[in-house]
Amino acid sequence: MNPKVKDIGEGIREMKIRGAGRIARAAAEALKVFAQNYKGGKDEFREEIKKVRDYLLSTRPTAVSLRNAIYYVLNRMRGESVEEMRESVIQSADEFIRLSLEAVEKIGRFGAERIRDGSTILTHCNSTAALAMIIQAHRDGKDIRVLNTETRPWLQGHITSRTLAKEGIDVTMIVDSAVRYFMRDVDIVIVGADTIASNGAVINKIGTSQIALVAHEARVPFIVAAETYKFSPETVIGRLVEIEERPADEIANPEDFPGVKFRNPVFDATPPEYIDAIITEKGVISPYLAYQIIKEVMHFGAES
Repeated sequence: MNPKVKDIGEGIREMKIRGAGRIARAAAEALKVFAQNYKGGKDEFREEIKKVRDYLLSTRPTAVSLRNAIYYVLNRMRGESVEEMRESVIQSADEFIRLSLEAVEKIGRFGAERIRDGSTILTHCNSTAALAMIIQAHRDGKDIRVLNTETRPWLQGHITSRTLAKEGIDVTMIVDSAVRYFMRDVDIVIVGADTIASNGAVINKIGTSQIALVAHEARVPFIVAAETYKFSPETVIGRLVEIEERPADEIANPEDFPGVKFRNPVFDATPPEYIDAIITEKGVISPYLAYQIIKEVMHFGAES
C-alpha cells in the first residue's frame, strides 16, 4: 500500500486527524493519492482500490462521513483504461473535498441566522460546522459569548477554545461535568455530528446526549450542525450505528488499577426529541426529516 495512504489511514485511526468532516476529506484524499501513484494494470487497479477502501473503512467504524466519502468517490469511478479510472477517482475526490468545504461555509451562513445578538452559546467537542456558525455570527457583528467543554479524554475542546479565541470571541472552557451548572447561563447549544440516523437520532462525541438532556430540561434550544454526507443511508434498512470503543489507556494506565475494568466509548446517541433543528448545507430541517435528506443523498453510502 502506498506509504502516504497508510499515513493518512493511521492518522485517522490514531485520531491525529479528528472531526467527521476532516476525516471524510482525508479519506477522499487517500483515494486520490492512491490513484495518482498507481502503476499497474486495469484489473489490478480495481482490486487494489478495494483494499484501500477496506483499510480506510476499518480505521473509524462509527464515522459515516468516512464511509460516505469513500463511496462518493468509488461510485463515480469510470473508464475503460487505467488512465481513465485513475482520472475519475482523482476528479471525484477533488469534487468531494470541494463540496465538503462549501457545505461548511453554507452551514455557517444558515446557522448564524439562528444565533441572536447577545447570546451565550454552549458547544461540545470540536466541530468545524458548529464553529462555522459561531464564527459567522461573530463576524456578522453579533455580541456573543461561548462556553465550551474540555471534551475528555482527548480534550478536543482545547482546539475549540483556541480557534474561537483567535477569532476574538469571548470564550470560556469548562469541565464536561459542569454543563448542568452552567446551563442556566446558556441561550443556545450548538454541536456537530458524526452520524445522523434515518430516525433523526444524532451520533456525536460522548457526552452530547447528556448535554441535550440538560438543555431539554432547561428549555434551551439544542442545534446540530451537519453536512448531508453525515446522514447514514444504512440506517434506513435497519442497520445500527456501531459505537466505537477505544483503548483504556486513553483514560488511565490500567496497570495502576489492578482488578479495574475500563470502558471508553467515543460516541453516544441523542434522540430526535431533544433536537430542535439540524443545520445542513441544504437548509434548516427538523430531525424527523432526516429520512428525506438520506433519500436525496443515498448514492453517498451505496456500496458497489
